[in-house]
Amino acid sequence: MFIFSQTKRIHYKELMKMEDTIRTRLDYAEASRILMTSLGLKGSPVAVKLATGKEDIPEGMEKIDKKLRHCQMVTMARKEGRAFYATVDNHECMGGAWALGLRELSESLKTGHFYFKLGKYESTAACKRTIDNIPHVESGMTYATLYAPLEKAEFSPHVILIIASPRCMLKLAQTSLFRLGGRIHSEFSGIQSVCSDATAQTYLTGRANYSLGCDGSRKFSGIDDDEMVMGFPAELLPEMLEAIGIVTAAPGSKK
Repeated sequence: MFIFSQTKRIHYKELMKMEDTIRTRLDYAEASRILMTSLGLKGSPVAVKLATGKEDIPEGMEKIDKKLRHCQMVTMARKEGRAFYATVDNHECMGGAWALGLRELSESLKTGHFYFKLGKYESTAACKRTIDNIPHVESGMTYATLYAPLEKAEFSPHVILIIASPRCMLKLAQTSLFRLGGRIHSEFSGIQSVCSDATAQTYLTGRANYSLGCDGSRKFSGIDDDEMVMGFPAELLPEMLEAIGIVTAAPGSKK
């Protein structure tokens, strides 16, 4: 059983750095160890930050030197252990860059023609209805997206992403409900799963969200057919860490 010690919280007052955008900092390496051990994760939890300016980027942090999709960048942090940041010119997926607040929505996405041409909907109107309901950060609000495996995070993240099996998602859902109980209410549409469902929506609502993934993320970022995507706000990390060991070791849990 893993109980997250309150002494692992690090309170910054006069010691706060410019890139700190959360008051309570944690031992992220220990947090990652608890999550990975409790859930048996194959890859690291990923820390993501939507930086609003250069001051949010730690000094000396690497800027990626190519164009990739957000979901691919998440995989680089998750599986390769890389920590880096990307600006709008590094984002290959227009829909992902829009969802994360890096750019305006393209005309083909706005009208519904983009997803209609991909054969995903009966009509352009159906595509537009879907796009109009995609959670997205206000365009231009994000200067850069920061990524790191949680154990290597040198910035205060906004969202923690976990890509894992349905059983792990079950344990994360139970962990989310441990203190107050209730129900899990997730939203997804089968498109833009990592960028919108797990990152933007979580950032905007302050609630965990679970997604089935999407064709793009599974095709380009290596999310396996037996894996799902989940994001939760970094502010919930202490509570999640305190509950997950109890939930996974509970007598009623499948071992």
